[in-house]
Amino acid sequence: MQRRILLIDDDELILLALGELISTEGYEVVTSSRGRDGLVQAQETDFDLVITDIIMPGMQGFEVCRRLRDLEHYHSTPIIMLTAKSGDEDRRKGMAAGADHFLPKPIDPSDLLDLIAKTLSRESAGS
Repeated sequence: MQRRILLIDDDELILLALGELISTEGYEVVTSSRGRDGLVQAQETDFDLVITDIIMPGMQGFEVCRRLRDLEHYHSTPIIMLTAKSGDEDRRKGMAAGADHFLPKPIDPSDLLDLIAKTLSRESAGS
């Protein structure tokens, strides 16, 4: 079965580029340019992994992460924060909000794909 990934970022170019990159690896990618819209999508569809930016209008990634963790299906779903905010305080806040990984932008595409593959294989092994 094809693994589903929810990608949330307010930068349309990043959504297009990462969506294309990730989907070429065989994943089904659903994108959202707003945190609130991403939460709605998460409630309507079960995703195997969520990747979210931090700085977004309306609802920042920290809040998206916290609210995802409040949803029954997403208690243990891996969440990757991919963001330009790379300071230690932001990393701590992201992990405290429930993120599993925190990657600063810009990232090497192969590093992101490796992390996705490793994260999803660990999740499958733990099921």
